[in-house]
Amino acid sequence: MTTKPYVKPYVREVPRTTWYLARRRDRIHMAQELTSLFIGIYALLLLCALRAVADGPEAYQVFVASLGSPLMRGLLWITLAVTLFHTVSWFQVTPKAMPVQIGEDFLPAAIIVGGHYAVWIVLSLFILFLAGVLHG
Repeated sequence: MTTKPYVKPYVREVPRTTWYLARRRDRIHMAQELTSLFIGIYALLLLCALRAVADGPEAYQVFVASLGSPLMRGLLWITLAVTLFHTVSWFQVTPKAMPVQIGEDFLPAAIIVGGHYAVWIVLSLFILFLAGVLHG
């Protein structure tokens, strides 16, 4: 019986804390993951708004007044920008994440992405209408 000589496998060194800086794709992925922090902060803000509504009109007015501070306005604008970045980047990945097969062919990526944008616009307009921003 012959034995094979021991061969040490090649192990590529990967930096533990900066691995994502090497490739653009990894940097974008990490940016997408960081958006969850802002979404979490905004969810907590919505819970505080709900609590203020439950505590009565005076508490709600104090909460709304606190949203006018420069710090809160900045946080809300940053959250909006980060959410838009996350949404657009996710829509671009959607055809790879959920390809639609019709028979032997796949639906073109542009149709899937365009459909997502169309639904997003329609739902946004509907929500603005319900909120009273758009008067019909």
